[in-house]
Amino acid sequence: MRRINIAIDGFSSCGKSTLAKQLAHHLGYTYIDSGAMYRAVALYVLENGLVSEGKLRKEELLRALDGIQIGFKHDDASQRSETWLNGRNVESKIRGMEVSRHVTLVSPVPEVRAKLVALQKAMGREGGVVMDGRDIGTVVFPDAEVKLYMTARPEVRAQRRYLELVGKGVEVDYASVLENITRRDDDDLKREADPLLKAADAFEIDNSDLTASEQFELALGQVLKTVGEQAEA
Repeated sequence: MRRINIAIDGFSSCGKSTLAKQLAHHLGYTYIDSGAMYRAVALYVLENGLVSEGKLRKEELLRALDGIQIGFKHDDASQRSETWLNGRNVESKIRGMEVSRHVTLVSPVPEVRAKLVALQKAMGREGGVVMDGRDIGTVVFPDAEVKLYMTARPEVRAQRRYLELVGKGVEVDYASVLENITRRDDDDLKREADPLLKAADAFEIDNSDLTASEQFELALGQVLKTVGEQAEA
């Protein structure tokens, strides 16, 4: 079976990563979390004091940009791809609320997006990649054979994210999680550089009332349909 690229776009906390991992595991593909790359940049900004009074010191970030190295390594114990920043595993660090609050400072920066998009395009050059994010089907992989667009009600997404963080021992309240999600939605939709858009040929999945397994079956059906149609062509 020919290896294709699968692009998954959608709002924050829609379960994009969960679905992407499921598909990659089932198909034997490589999973790439593009959002983790932006989170890694946000972590770099925080650790290097490039935020002052809630504002990004953009010029300093741009001077440091060439030296920021981001990659993924497969962890045999967890069977997951983990994010590395400048030679160290930062997977756990990039998932906290502090990084979440600062992602919106770095994600709209055109130079940051250009660097990460170039890295993402290179990762998918040979096919066999499942990548999730905000602009995968429109900017990174506009020719992806399968494009999925995921959405869910903000309150549902906030509850899922809240339970995930609490399960990891993070002290957080639901209201702050909901505020973070609605702020990120606004930023994703309105930013000038590569805003969140549904590709014209994307299959939309609203998973507000779907289980993870129901969502997976829907998405896998689209993949198998596409592969079958191409095999017959």
